[in-house]
Amino acid sequence: MLFNIENTFTQELPGDSELENTRRQVDEACYSFVYPTKTQSPKIVHYSKEVAEILGLSESDCQSPQFLKIFSGNEIIENAKPYAMCYGGHQFGHWAGQLGDGRAINLAEVKSNGKRWALQLKGAGLTPYSRSADGLAVLRSSIREHLCSEAMFHLGVPTTRSLSLSLTGTKVLRDVLYNGNPEYEKGAVVCRVSPSFIRFGSFEIFASKRDNVTLKKLADYTLKHFYPELEQATKTGYIELFKAVSERTLEMVIQWQRVGFVHGVMNTDNMSILGLTIDYGPYGWLEGYDKEWTPNTTDIQHKRYQFGKQGDIALWNLLKLANALYPLVEEAEPLEGIIRDFKIKYSVRYVQMMKSKLGLEMEDENDFNMINQLEQNLQLTETDMTIFFRGLANLSKKYVLPEKDDLSFLDSVKNAFYKIEEVKGEILRFWKDWVVQYVKRLQKEALSDIERKQKMNLVNPKYVLRNYMAQIAIEAADNNDYNVIDELYCVLKSPYDEQIDQEKWFAKRPEWARTKVGCSMLSCSS
Repeated sequence: MLFNIENTFTQELPGDSELENTRRQVDEACYSFVYPTKTQSPKIVHYSKEVAEILGLSESDCQSPQFLKIFSGNEIIENAKPYAMCYGGHQFGHWAGQLGDGRAINLAEVKSNGKRWALQLKGAGLTPYSRSADGLAVLRSSIREHLCSEAMFHLGVPTTRSLSLSLTGTKVLRDVLYNGNPEYEKGAVVCRVSPSFIRFGSFEIFASKRDNVTLKKLADYTLKHFYPELEQATKTGYIELFKAVSERTLEMVIQWQRVGFVHGVMNTDNMSILGLTIDYGPYGWLEGYDKEWTPNTTDIQHKRYQFGKQGDIALWNLLKLANALYPLVEEAEPLEGIIRDFKIKYSVRYVQMMKSKLGLEMEDENDFNMINQLEQNLQLTETDMTIFFRGLANLSKKYVLPEKDDLSFLDSVKNAFYKIEEVKGEILRFWKDWVVQYVKRLQKEALSDIERKQKMNLVNPKYVLRNYMAQIAIEAADNNDYNVIDELYCVLKSPYDEQIDQEKWFAKRPEWARTKVGCSMLSCSS
């Protein structure tokens, strides 16, 4: 198993002069060299064949003893020198200072099929950035990250990928809800794959220390390797870099909103400079449509990272990145202009995205109000987002509401309601008014019912990784059954297909999962 190693990050950027792996503050360095902690009795639980192919690995490679050794942290890739990255960040709106890869270690950058990929082990042990933590990860959170990374890719959402999931053979102490009741869990390691793991916080840490020399080196490196089409190493180039990052970030969050994904912890250290979804922790998918929902127990009180505010938080985070880049630009107006444009563009893109979910193509001045009314209706009584939009494609533009006062007009979406009996009185009237309005709007479109359904089914997934689904896989894995992981992995590779034989996964959250830890309550250790 051979890799074409091209370690640009460590060759072109300054590193930590201290080689001892001790927790400390690191200055004027983008990384620290560190080796993964060797595991006792590792075992590969699952790997992504698609990601393996991207890296030039065959099926026999993935089943080899060397694959297990490398991606469990027990063997170093030839000619590689692993490292942990240094960065800072704003966490829940407050500057947290130096953070860095506290439990992630970059194995190497490998080049395959003309593209360069960074391979990173999450849960690989202590680094200088581990602070008071142990640098390890548990099977529970690792399953969630491995499955979700791949599920998001197939949904069409910009994301990091996951190559493999392995057990370490050791137990890790974790307090799932931070309530003083820690328990030992199975340790695990995930191999994450991305062109780069540079974050907003990677720039913030140097700006906070007024280390403009290292800040410039990092910005120039980012332009050279990831934005080569932009002007290089100039003020204009740094402004163009910020604009490009803002555009990619906008696209990422719009796609989150489209599929009902809630990241849960949008700190600036969890924001990719490439506009990729990164750091899958207490994420979740909307079950009942609720713009104020957050899956993160740490965020329950203030709901900073709730579903409906992800665009606002992305804007706030971009402002912090602009502040970090300012020393290289020394002009506020160009950066402020990009911030203003983001806000305008987000509103426009959001309406466009919602129109695509509704199967609408032509312009109509009433579309914004119709979308707004729909979002209000969806929150009148608990209504599943994924099932609702998937079912809505079955409503015909020729539909005529019956005169009788029943719920037959909701037949195409009836399965989305948790308690259809609650749709009565004023709620019933609101829904009738909206369906009448929507059918009239559909009649203005040139698309036939069949054509519209095909288009809607390409943007409204049938299968997403609901928390209860991940929890079923986790509980099976705790009992040494890894078949559910592979079953979900396969289903989620085709989220827009009908997959009649997998209909059991196209279902509302079961009642047992409503308040279950891991389904409704998640923490940053999740």
